[in-house]
Amino acid sequence: MASQYSNLSFKGYRRDNGRVGVRNHVVILPVDDISNAACEAVGNNVKGTLALPHSYGRLQFGEDLELHFRTLIGTGSNPNVAACVVIGIEPGWTKRIVDGIAKTGKPVAGFSIEQNGDFKTIMDASRQAKEFVHYATELQREECGISELWVSTKCGESDTTTGLGSCPTVGNMYDKLLPEGIYGVFGETSEITGAEHICKARAINPEVGERWYKMWKAYLDDVIEANKVDDLSESQPTKGNIEGGLSTIEEKALGNLEKIGRTSRYIDILKPAEAPASGPGLYYMDTSSAAAECVTLMAAGGYAVHTFPTGQGNVVGNPIVPVIKISANPRTVRTMSEHIDVDVSGILRRDMTLDDAGDALIEMIVRTANGRNTAAEALGHREFVMTKLYRSA
Repeated sequence: MASQYSNLSFKGYRRDNGRVGVRNHVVILPVDDISNAACEAVGNNVKGTLALPHSYGRLQFGEDLELHFRTLIGTGSNPNVAACVVIGIEPGWTKRIVDGIAKTGKPVAGFSIEQNGDFKTIMDASRQAKEFVHYATELQREECGISELWVSTKCGESDTTTGLGSCPTVGNMYDKLLPEGIYGVFGETSEITGAEHICKARAINPEVGERWYKMWKAYLDDVIEANKVDDLSESQPTKGNIEGGLSTIEEKALGNLEKIGRTSRYIDILKPAEAPASGPGLYYMDTSSAAAECVTLMAAGGYAVHTFPTGQGNVVGNPIVPVIKISANPRTVRTMSEHIDVDVSGILRRDMTLDDAGDALIEMIVRTANGRNTAAEALGHREFVMTKLYRSA
């Protein structure tokens, strides 16, 4: 039987591979850190483009290099990107990223600086970027069903109100929209510590739960236990979390898991920046708990809208994916109102039900998908942070 959410729709940009985007960016993507200046020059030359400078891409190897490629290819492949110019220092790695993005069918072109220099590279890339802007600006939005939306989530600057209000709001949204066929994802591997038994039990079946636990345990053993000094204080939980009343990582983890609701179960495990391949449903992505890194990885996985519960007031955004901020903290809503898209502080005052809050978030997701700029977009927050696994060669 159809629910009240079955007929929800939004106007999105349908790409050649069938995916639907809610933004229409022309991205200038550097392969490596020393190509940033050329990319930013192209972005300055051609209005309507978006350069994405970052800090890595030289002398990486193994899984660290694979993650680098996966993140850049995934970023250019995100359905919110209409077309992409790739610039690298040398042609080999540049071509690998171009070829990966080209599989989506969207326009993409690569340029390398070696044996060309900055001036020629910037000139050639600028001419191509201008053509891509003409292409992108003639694309039209079309009516799309809610099932075609991919929605990610991550919380930040959590406090007591996060676990009581804003995270359960996201969970309520997932409980309502996942049955309609959307793709969802959550993550933050270190932040599950203390509630790992609960997270394991929320898998769709024991096999997926065991794979999730093996991934979580490897992170605990290989990263946290291998490198911590005494405990994780001021890292997990952060100083902001502690200020907000969360004294242990266990408290934080229990609040974090409120984002997956009461009935939702995750159906598969994703590597960082990996696109889901098991059909509609909720996924777990192995990510850092750092806000900008996590959102960057989920955007690279193909998610088009991000929901971000915050207690103390995290201000993170993303260049290609709109980040919707939800807060249940009355002080944050009062003192940082310019950052908050959905005020659910009424949950704590008992003048808003969780069901009402979930519906308010769904309404904001649809409005955002239709083109409303989020607070982070309006304020120019475009944090794009690559994840690095280990030292370079």
